[in-house]
Amino acid sequence: MRPAFYAMRPGPMRDWWTVVHPPYTAWHLAYVAIGASLAPHVDGGRLAGTLLAFFCAVGVSAHALAEVHGHPLRTGLSDTALWTVAAIGLVAAVGLGVVALSRVGAGLLVFIAVGAVLLVSYNLEWFGGRLHTDVVFAAAWGSFPVLTSYYAQAERLDGVAVVAAIAAFLFSWAQRTLSSKARELRRRVVGVDGTMTRRDGSVTALDIATLLRPLEVALHALAWGMVALAVAMTLVRFK
Repeated sequence: MRPAFYAMRPGPMRDWWTVVHPPYTAWHLAYVAIGASLAPHVDGGRLAGTLLAFFCAVGVSAHALAEVHGHPLRTGLSDTALWTVAAIGLVAAVGLGVVALSRVGAGLLVFIAVGAVLLVSYNLEWFGGRLHTDVVFAAAWGSFPVLTSYYAQAERLDGVAVVAAIAAFLFSWAQRTLSSKARELRRRVVGVDGTMTRRDGSVTALDIATLLRPLEVALHALAWGMVALAVAMTLVRFK
């Protein structure tokens, strides 16, 4: 069984596709677009730069570090290649943030520093893994992109940004709950033995595929639904 529903068969380029976690990367970039779209004024250049920075940080660096930590996606990529790509992604993300300081202001430094620490400490399970929790994931991969993108546009935070960050936190918590169980079934479970008996007497055999299906259908729907919402909100601001 593939280690993830988006994992491709082994191959150098296909392995990189798998490592990027396309549906999840798109989902978290959607939070960036949503945060920017909620700001009083939207600057297309700032939005593009924020999207690129988060792609480098989350889509590339964080996911490369996650694969270094035990190769859960079972790719053939070397640790050296993964470390190199992770470093390039992080440097690129921080560099884009530093370039934006002249336009956004020194307050952006807080977001740059917090983002870098969260990325490295979460994925490498620093501090004894104390930050590698569902709550930190929801805050770092859900709330943080919304708040950062809103700040990059408005140069401040307010109640709108906080409420949107809470929503992103809850959606990301739901993602983590679903994906954790799906990963367990795909990567650690070798078999399921049992049946489900309904009140009408009908019986359904349980197997890994049966248990996986609702989890991954929900993940698909949430990921691409969030992307569609982000696109719609962005288009409205640029009409």
